[in-house]
Amino acid sequence: MTTKRVQNPREAAELVAIQALSFVADDAEILGRFLAETGIGPQTLRSSASDPHFLTGVLDFMLRDDATVKAFSEFSGHHPTTIAAARLALSESFQKRDVP
Repeated sequence: MTTKRVQNPREAAELVAIQALSFVADDAEILGRFLAETGIGPQTLRSSASDPHFLTGVLDFMLRDDATVKAFSEFSGHHPTTIAAARLALSESFQKRDVP
């Protein structure tokens, strides 16, 4: 099986964020905290996954708790700095779009 190599930093960041969302959704305790903090319902998770702003929020949520970062890092194989870098890449992509 061949995997597609992602060249665009924003695309790579979105992939990390989608993996983070999947991780959150698979853990009842973490999902409960996420839903409580965001105020969204579980039924909107899937539709929100295509929104880059929402994905940025997923990474923000994850980065607020060292234990969650560590657990996701072990789950995904991503180094914790990769998670922070993905968050930065997503926010930078918004700033570039907002410049006239």
